[in-house]
Formats: sequence, C-alpha cells, structure tokens
Amino acid sequence: MPPVGVTQGNSHLSRGLLRRREHLPLEVTYRLVDAEKAHYPTTVLCRTLAISTSSFYEWRERRTNPSARARQDAWLTERIRTIHAQSRGTYGAPRVHAELRLGEGIRVGRKRVARLMRSAGIEGVYRRRRRGCTRRDPKAELSEDLVMRRFDVEAPNRLWVSDVERHEAPYDRVVMKGHHRRPVAAGQ
Repeated sequence: MPPVGVTQGNSHLSRGLLRRREHLPLEVTYRLVDAEKAHYPTTVLCRTLAISTSSFYEWRERRTNPSARARQDAWLTERIRTIHAQSRGTYGAPRVHAELRLGEGIRVGRKRVARLMRSAGIEGVYRRRRRGCTRRDPKAELSEDLVMRRFDVEAPNRLWVSDVERHEAPYDRVVMKGHHRRPVAAGQ
C-alpha cells in the first residue's frame, strides 16, 4: 500500500511539476515553456504543465503577429490613456466611453472601454461615501459618567439626557425619549 498522497501508475499525478490547484496563469506557463524549450522538448514541457502544444505555438505566433482585435485594443488603450490624462485622471469608463463615441466618433462599447481601462490599470475618481456621524478622538480624555448608566427615573425633570442618532431612511420618523416618552426629535 503506497503512503497517503502518493499514487501509482498515474504519471501525470505523481511526477507532475506543479501540485494540484497550483496552476500558473497561462501567460506565465507559456513563457516558462518558451524559456525552457532549449533544455527540454516542447511536447514534454507542455504535457507536464497541462497545456496543449498547439496552444503554446498559437501563443507564440500571436506574440509576433497579433490579431486585428489585439492591435485595435492596443490603439484604443492609448486613446483611453490620452483622454484620461486630459481629464486630469478624473474620467471613469462611462465618461471615457462618451468622449470616444461623441467627441471622437469612435464606435466602441462601454464594456470594452471598461475592460481595457481595467487591464491597463486606469481608474477614474469617484465620490467617497460619507461615513456616519463624528468619530470620537481616541486620544481625548473621557468625561465622567454622572448618571452611572442608570436611565430609569421616578419622576419627570430628574434626569436630562441626549443622544445623537443618524438614520438614513426614506420615511418620516419620531424619536421618543425620556420619562414621559415625548417626541424629542423629528426628521424626514
């Protein structure tokens, strides 16, 4: 009985260069085959790295002679870089797309512009979401707790407390506080 993790008879599992689920990206794999083809046969490298030899040769051909789509993508990426630079780095994919379509008359899809911007690492400026109320300064000295966390009172006007709440809701609301449960704040 072989030890756990060792298989018999399956050479593609037991002697593989990479363990299971540890496949390199295709571009890296193709570059590795291209670099090592002087030392080992291409078919052996491709079989070991679990890629087909035809896909390796196709990749090599595309590198020297890119397709029309790849050439157009490269040209379009340069146009996108120019438009993005002219906007001082503020335009995102929708505005760059509008500039290409309306300003320059180039027929291109919005998702293609977004894909090219993503692959080129180009990102527009977007509004940051506001974050709630004021944050407490961690270095500030805390006030004394004069109420000692006892908010139940026997009679009115014995204890006055306040609370700041922020509710982002599309409906009207009333905040009820205190001894008589009277409304103390209303909002829209």
